[in-house]
Amino acid sequence: MASTSGAGSGVAAGRIRSHTSAIYSDNQSLIREIRKAVTMMKDIAVDLERDERTEMVKDLEAGVIQLLEASDECMHLSEAIQSIGDELEPGPEPTNFKKKFDEEIAKSKARSLSSTQSQPLLRQFREAIWHVHHAGQPMPGEEQEDIVMTSMQCNLLNVTCPLSGKPVTELVDPVRSMDCKHIYEKKAILQFIKSKTSRGQCPVAGCPKVLQAQRVLCDPFLLIEIDEVRSMSKQNAGPDAIEDFTTLDEED
Repeated sequence: MASTSGAGSGVAAGRIRSHTSAIYSDNQSLIREIRKAVTMMKDIAVDLERDERTEMVKDLEAGVIQLLEASDECMHLSEAIQSIGDELEPGPEPTNFKKKFDEEIAKSKARSLSSTQSQPLLRQFREAIWHVHHAGQPMPGEEQEDIVMTSMQCNLLNVTCPLSGKPVTELVDPVRSMDCKHIYEKKAILQFIKSKTSRGQCPVAGCPKVLQAQRVLCDPFLLIEIDEVRSMSKQNAGPDAIEDFTTLDEED
């Protein structure tokens, strides 16, 4: 009987993981679409600002805030779903899924580093609008030297892999810890976690988190953020690259 019960628990756990994985994937796809919509709305708002259609720009910004709030909620849901799938082991007593789910969402929100109002995507939206008529000028309340810093902001907690030293935009198989949000090359971090000397602690200096292989993964959200960093890098490097080539031609 004990063997049968154990087998039944294993089957139930497998089903839970399978279903939570499917829900997690669907939720991440929704987040991807939200971020795409925000980027599209930013481009539209810039065009409207050029035409001085201020009220429509304000309406778009309000919509962006709502979408980013929804994105935040989706991310908390995703983390809660993933945690339940990874950690829940059915026992002899019925599981209170609602209580467990609420607890995991609360943990996710407690770990959140910022509110919607300070998200880089919202900041980038406002900067794009501001620079239509105030190119090269700091936004109200900012110092001049903040312009470069804010224009390069992104949601990535680290921009280079602490193990390979490569920029995250050049990683072959990027993954992110669900616990501390640091990013690594998948092969390198999995080998690091298995090594006896590391004890699984995050290799980023000062990070106290202990990593688990099953909680270090590549989600669709991460790939979008990396693409956004690539796009920002190209936009910021474009004019300089043209100037450099011109200089080389003149010297030749």
